[in-house]
Amino acid sequence: MCAAKQPPASLLDRIDSPDDLQYLNLNQLEDLAEELRQRIIGTVEKVGGHLAPSLGVVELTLALHYVFNTPQDKIVWDVGHQTYAHKLLTGRREGFDTLRQLGGLSGFPKRAESPYDAFDTGHSSTSISAALGLAVGERLKQGTGKVVAVIGDGSLTAGMAFEGLNQAGDLDEDLIVIFNDNGMSIAPNVGALSKFMSRALSGKAYQTFRKAMERRLKAMGSMGEELLDIARRSEESFKAFYTPGMLFEAFKFNYVGPIDGHNIERLIETLKNVQPLQGPQLVHVMTTKGRGYAPAEENPSHYHGVGAWAPRRDPKAPPPPQSYTEVFGQTMLELAQKRPEVMAITAAMPEGTGLTPFAEQFPERFVDVGIAEQHAVTFAAGLAVQGFRPVVAIYSTFMQRAFDQIVHDVCLTNLPVVLAMDRGGIVGEDGATHQGLLDLSFLRCVPNLSIMSPANENELRHMLLTALEHDGPVALRYPRGKGLGVPHDEPLHTLPWGKGELRREGKDVVLVGIGVGVEAASQAAEALAQEGIEAAVVNARFAKPLDAELICGLAQSCGRVITVEENEANGGFGSAVLELLAKQGIYGVKVKVVALADTFVEHGSQAQLRHLYKVDAEAVAQAARQLLD
Repeated sequence: MCAAKQPPASLLDRIDSPDDLQYLNLNQLEDLAEELRQRIIGTVEKVGGHLAPSLGVVELTLALHYVFNTPQDKIVWDVGHQTYAHKLLTGRREGFDTLRQLGGLSGFPKRAESPYDAFDTGHSSTSISAALGLAVGERLKQGTGKVVAVIGDGSLTAGMAFEGLNQAGDLDEDLIVIFNDNGMSIAPNVGALSKFMSRALSGKAYQTFRKAMERRLKAMGSMGEELLDIARRSEESFKAFYTPGMLFEAFKFNYVGPIDGHNIERLIETLKNVQPLQGPQLVHVMTTKGRGYAPAEENPSHYHGVGAWAPRRDPKAPPPPQSYTEVFGQTMLELAQKRPEVMAITAAMPEGTGLTPFAEQFPERFVDVGIAEQHAVTFAAGLAVQGFRPVVAIYSTFMQRAFDQIVHDVCLTNLPVVLAMDRGGIVGEDGATHQGLLDLSFLRCVPNLSIMSPANENELRHMLLTALEHDGPVALRYPRGKGLGVPHDEPLHTLPWGKGELRREGKDVVLVGIGVGVEAASQAAEALAQEGIEAAVVNARFAKPLDAELICGLAQSCGRVITVEENEANGGFGSAVLELLAKQGIYGVKVKVVALADTFVEHGSQAQLRHLYKVDAEAVAQAARQLLD
């Protein structure tokens, strides 16, 4: 009896490291690209993640690992949200289903996770600077490894990328920059020539001829220098006419491209030509974001970062609450309809910040500055000087990139700019680079800046109006995810400035929460009531200015205070309350601070992380028991 035939193992199952790619022919590499795509789609379907960016660079990732000797050669990925194929090819195939899960693989490059991850990334536009540092270090150590930076066209909207290009060209280091361009297309009549130039301009023969001619002309003295200048201008004119490479040539990079980023054969050929070249090289690669998955190709912005595919919802079930982001976007529309001075600014995230409807209805009053948070804040300051009321909507983790501009350009002159900080607090699966846990600390020290944080989505609406009414800068911090289901159809009204809200009476302990900390405090108070402990609950609303009358009065009458926040304890809301008590000369009050304890928070669900890092209702209740003991 014949044994049943076993199905052949997939190509991906044979790849334990990039070295295994050398055993595959071109057809197999193309088949492997399809397997990688299917694995990425299947995993993101279950756990969520950055789908479109990773699908767009599958062939590029294969070519890079095929040509370069990683990890001796180092690849630095900009942002790093496009590294899923990279992870699958570098020994992390078996654990790939744990992507972005607590205790599992990070969604971004992480040196502690793999030697193939050359640099930890999570924010955009850092790759060229980091790669240049690696390249200089490699030379100083007399190493032989090559360094490659992979940066997208979106990341090149940030000034830091150009700072890196400028320095790299000036130092003339051996650095290869892959410009992953998925934002524009090449006309068909230029395609054949661009393919020719990607081969000819990267070929060893061309480069050898070019350098030999330079040497010979220089040896001829002043006449040779004149001829060399003419030759250079002729070459640059040729490139400028047919390619977009003049920008990079101005930074003293040898420009190669543009080439088809989904043609593995062409990619390998070009990278092999570029690999031995000395000095800064830039390879321009054209890709399609979301390649191989039709919905992501049609709407790459929506599929940039997605949650797990949700199961079909029961049509009889009540609709889930709106997210804070959605409520913010709707409130901006409502305010803009009545207030022509209101403008909205974001940094490459109109959909992520809920401002897409605003952009559609008020295109002249909406500005997307690209990945340029610093510019966004100073641009808003200029608008404020002209009498407008700009709202700058940026995630908390990215707002920290504009700290200097907040201090120098907005707060120093006390301009009425609203900093709408989405994703304040624990964000979840995107991990340490994206948690918004530092903003209360780094903003609280800035003079003239007020800080507000709503306890629910309805309060967010009124806080936005209150912030716009205030004649000075305001930071409005709100969390990621769904609201609490609190109705928000009442007319907008301003909140009393600098005043908190006593939500629950209690004589044993006072729980003072800010933002999502209010709900944790309320749930803790309910649990403590079952044990006969009467806990007062305060919704602080303002982290700056604090409601001194309310907080100090309760602290003196009760003698026990617990502050609750989703922020680092160092310099955060709890620190503000302690400073207030000291300033008011109130001593003898027992205080506990429920906050993040001087640490970077890894990836996992919001609920898991709140429990793990002890900032949930259970942690608040336990802190109260300890204080009472």
